[in-house]
Formats: sequence, C-alpha cells, structure tokens
Amino acid sequence: MTTAESSFRLLIADDHPLFRTALKEAVKGEAAEIVEAGSFDDASKTLEGDSFDLVLLDLTMPGVSGFSGLMYLRAQYPATPVVVVSANEDPTTIRRCMDFGASGFIPKTLDVEKMRDAVRAVLAGDTWTPPELDLSSAGDDASAKLVSRLGSLTPQQVRVLMMLSQGLLNKQIAYELGVSEATVKAHVSAILAKLGVESRTQAVIAASKIEAGQWPERVTG
Repeated sequence: MTTAESSFRLLIADDHPLFRTALKEAVKGEAAEIVEAGSFDDASKTLEGDSFDLVLLDLTMPGVSGFSGLMYLRAQYPATPVVVVSANEDPTTIRRCMDFGASGFIPKTLDVEKMRDAVRAVLAGDTWTPPELDLSSAGDDASAKLVSRLGSLTPQQVRVLMMLSQGLLNKQIAYELGVSEATVKAHVSAILAKLGVESRTQAVIAASKIEAGQWPERVTG
C-alpha cells in the first residue's frame, strides 16, 4: 500500500528524535499522515484536538512511568488502537501491555520490514506481538486481579495515580489538573477503593508491583 492509497493517520509518541525519524521512515508507506510527539503531554494534547487511526507509544518517555501512559490512552481514547514501541523486550512487560489493552508490541530492535508488517496488521484490525515470544503463560492470580483493578480506573483517576507516583500532594495535583482539592480527594478515595488498598502509598506500591521495575514510587526532577 502506498501513501497515496492510504487514508490512515498515525501518531508517533517517542522522546528520541532519531528513533521517531526512523520509525516514521519505516511506516510512512502505511499512512497518509504521520504526526510526531516528543512527550506524553504533547501526545495527549494532539489526541485531544484530532483523531488518529493508530498511536505508536514509547513506554518510557517524559510524562509517564511504566504502563501509566498506555493505561491513560486506553481509558481516554478506547476507540484508538495503541501499539507500544519499546526497547524492553521482557515477555512479562509485553504481556502486561496486552493486558492493559495495547493492540500490539513492537521491539525497537525489530527490522524495518517487520515493523511495517506489525503496523499493517494492527491497521487491519488484528493484534501483533513478536511471534517468537511465548506470551501464553499466565501470571499469578494476585497480579491478574490487580491488572483488572487498574484497568477499571477512569482516565482522570489514572492521571491522579500517575501524579501520586511522582510524590505530588493533593493541592499540587489539583493545580496541575485545574480542579479543586475536594475533587482530587474524591479521585484518591475512588482509586483506593478500586485497588483494594487503604492509603495512597499502598496504591503506588500496588501499581509498582506489576510494572516490571519501570514505575518508580517517586520520580524526582
């Protein structure tokens, strides 16, 4: 399929300009338009004002930790497929991405032709993960339940949990989101109830348990 024949619009969200350029070059024949975002905030703002057929999302970029960006996009834009593009090829990480609703997982080490195949498959309505990896083995029940609970969070609750993981106070979260502290407290209470924990610290620790070490309890700087 050539660019002229395609009407698909893709968003590449990755903080490395060189990789964005390489990925854009790899998939340009599959889309009529490709937009780039260098941070998660830029990607979110772009999605708020426009519609896309596919988002290619880096797991580790400014504004997100671990699976939080994927969780947010899947909750906020459930009709928009998201394919995770990451240097982390750990099978557990890939399985978690799929559990959280990703339509595919592309390792950054994948060759160009296979990247095209992956994007082509997802645009056709399929899912794609590296065929040589065995993702069939199930995780433990406790982790599966926690994944399900995290998946039940609303987009705003995901954002609040992301900020809790950064160590922000309620008043700081309220300022960032443009809401009242009472609203933040209500979100925190809902998060605790959904995750089955009693404190905000426990909520962050619970989420970090399934992050394969990618979501630190506190992010500084």
